[in-house]
Amino acid sequence: MRATSAASLSFLLSLASTLSAVSLVAKPDAHARSASDRPNTPNVITASSGELEITNKVIAPDGYARRASLAGGSFPGPLIKAQKGDNFSINVINKLQDPTMDLTTTIHWHGIFQNRSNWADGVSFVTQCPIQPNQKFLYQFNADDQTGTYWYHSHHALQYCDGVRGPLVIYDPDDPHAHMYDVDDETTVITLSDWYHQTSRKLTQPYTPNATLINGLGRHMGGPMSPLSVFSVDHGTRYRFRIVGASCDAWFNFTIDGHKMTIIEVDGVETIPVEVDSLPVLAGQRYSVVVTADRPVGNYWIRALPSIGNQTFDHGLNSAVLRYAGAPIQDPTTKQGPFVAPFEESQLHPLNNPGAPGVPELGKADVNINLVPGFNNGFTINGRHFLPPPAPVLLQMLSGARHPSELLPSGSVYELPRNKVIEINMPATDLNPGGAIGGPHGIHLHGHAFHVIRTSTNSTPNFVNPVKRDTVSMGSQAQTSNITFRFVTNNAGPWILHCHIDFHLFSGFGVVMAEAPEAAAVQQSGVVPADWRMLCPAPILKATAIFNTTGEFDLAAFNITTNAPRPNATSVVMTSSHNPNASGPIITTSQSPNATGSLTIPAGASTISASTTRPNTTSYNTPANFSTTGFNATSSNTMTTGSLNVSSSTISPSYSSVIHTLY
Repeated sequence: MRATSAASLSFLLSLASTLSAVSLVAKPDAHARSASDRPNTPNVITASSGELEITNKVIAPDGYARRASLAGGSFPGPLIKAQKGDNFSINVINKLQDPTMDLTTTIHWHGIFQNRSNWADGVSFVTQCPIQPNQKFLYQFNADDQTGTYWYHSHHALQYCDGVRGPLVIYDPDDPHAHMYDVDDETTVITLSDWYHQTSRKLTQPYTPNATLINGLGRHMGGPMSPLSVFSVDHGTRYRFRIVGASCDAWFNFTIDGHKMTIIEVDGVETIPVEVDSLPVLAGQRYSVVVTADRPVGNYWIRALPSIGNQTFDHGLNSAVLRYAGAPIQDPTTKQGPFVAPFEESQLHPLNNPGAPGVPELGKADVNINLVPGFNNGFTINGRHFLPPPAPVLLQMLSGARHPSELLPSGSVYELPRNKVIEINMPATDLNPGGAIGGPHGIHLHGHAFHVIRTSTNSTPNFVNPVKRDTVSMGSQAQTSNITFRFVTNNAGPWILHCHIDFHLFSGFGVVMAEAPEAAAVQQSGVVPADWRMLCPAPILKATAIFNTTGEFDLAAFNITTNAPRPNATSVVMTSSHNPNASGPIITTSQSPNATGSLTIPAGASTISASTTRPNTTSYNTPANFSTTGFNATSSNTMTTGSLNVSSSTISPSYSSVIHTLY
C-alpha cells in the first residue's frame, strides 16, 4: 500500500514559498463581491472541470517547517466551487513521492450523497482501491439538488492528517436565506484544522496537535509570530461565513469577539435561523453563520479554542483576525465573552421537511440497530474492530457477495433493506460495565443526512423537527448520553459510518452499512467506469481442494471461470501444497507437461482451463490434504469475480472442495 522513493528533507522553503498557491482559475461566480483588497484569498477551482494534484511539499503554516501531503499544492487545498445541479468532474493525479507518509491516495467528497455514484465516494477499500503513485483517477458525479457547505479529504489511512483536505461549496441561486446576508464568496469560507509537527505515521497517543490553523495559518507555542489569517469586512455589511471543521482530531469552540453569529445552515441543510455567540465545531461538521459588521472599526479576534493541545490565546494562538476597513494592520486587543447565547444542538431545526421518518416512537422504525462503541486495544463497535478488507466492499458486491456473512470485513458489515426507515442508537458507554469512551466524537454517515431524534445533550426524543445533518456529536463530558438518528434507505450501496476523529477510525471505530446490496450491484455494474476497476491490483483467488484418500490418484484439471472478460492478457501463477503428514512431491500446475507453471489468460477470456497431472502416482497416508494456495496475477487488471473448480480422474475413496470468491 505504501511505495518507495523520497524527496529530500535537506531543504526548507521560505515561508512565502510554502504558502504559495498553484495557479488555478475560477469560473465567474454570481456570489462574488466587487474587487477589494482581501488577504488570504484561497485558490479556487471549478467542480465541472477541476484537477487536483496530490503532492509532497515542505510547508510552515505555523512557522514550523515540515513535509506534508497536499491537494493542489496548498493547505488547505483549493476551494472547489459549484452551482446547484453542476456535474462534478475532478481529475485526481497522484504525484506523492515521500515514503515517510502514505503514497497511495483517495479523495472523499464529505457530505455529498453520491446517489447512483457510490463508486465515487472515495473511501479506501470500501468504495474503491486507492490511487497508486503516478496514476490518476477521474471522479465524476452529480450532487443533484444538494447545496451548502462541504469539504473534501483523503479517506485513506491517516493521510488527511498530513494535509490532504480542502473546502467545497455548492451555491444555491434560490437560497431561501439570501435576504439575510450581502457577501458569500471564496473569502468568507473558514477552515478550522489541527496541525502536527510530525507526520501521521510518527504520531503516538494522545495525538496532541501543535497548532490550530484557520484557513491554513496559525502559531505554535514558543514559535515565531507567524502571519494569521485576516478576514476583511466593511462596516454595516452582512457576511455569510461558511465554517468547515477540517480537523483530524480536535474539535473547536468558535467565537468572534464582540459579534453574534446566526446559524442558517448545518452540514448542507438549511435551518431555521438561530443566534449564538459560541459554536462547537467537530471534525467533519460544517455551519453557515451570518455575521453583521456593526461594531466600531477595529481589529477583532476570531478564536477557535481546541479541545486538546494548547488551550490558550496568548500571542495569537488558536486565532485569526476580523479586520474592518480602515483599521490599522495589527493584532487585535479585544477580550472574549461573556457568552449569553451558548449553542445547543437540539435548538437546530430544518427549514424544510422537518419531521423524522417512521413511527414517532423510539425503537419503532422498520429496522432498529444498536451500535455500542467500545475500546479494547483500539476502538470497536459491537465488539468488532473495523479493519479495511482486502477488496473494496463495493467490488465484493459486484463480485456476487450480498449477505453480511459473505462480505468483509467480517462482523463490521450491516445489511439494510431498500426503502426502509432505519434507526441507529449509539450509547456513549463502553461494552465494559462502567466503562466509557469519552467524547465528543463526530459520528459521520456517508450517503445520507439523518434526523437526530436524540442528541448527546438532550435525551428527550424529538420526532417533530429534529436537527438534520450528516455528522453528529456523540458523547459528552458526562459520558452518559445516547444519540439516536433515523434515515431512509433510498441510496443503494456500501456506506461507511464512522467516528471522524481520524485516529479513532484508523484504530477501528467504524462499520459499513450495506444498503440494498442486490440493487447496488445491479445499479453500479452499469455505471462503474473501467478506470475504477483498474485501480485495484491483481486479484488473489484462494480455494482449497481437500482429498481424503489412502489410494492413488491423478489431479486432472483446474477450471477458472470469470464473470467479466479481462481486457489484456495476463500471466497467472498457481501454487499448491499438501499436508505435512502426507508423502510425495507438491503438486504443480502447467499448461503442458513441459510448461513452467504459469498460465496465460488471453484477452477477452472468461474461462481458462489448466491441466495439472501427476506423472507418477504415489500412495499417501490418511489424511492427505492438497490446497491451492494462491492465484496471483502479475497484471494491474482486475478479474472481477470467479471461482476455482477442481476435478480429478481417480480419487478413492472420497473428495471434497471449498471454493472462495475471487475479488
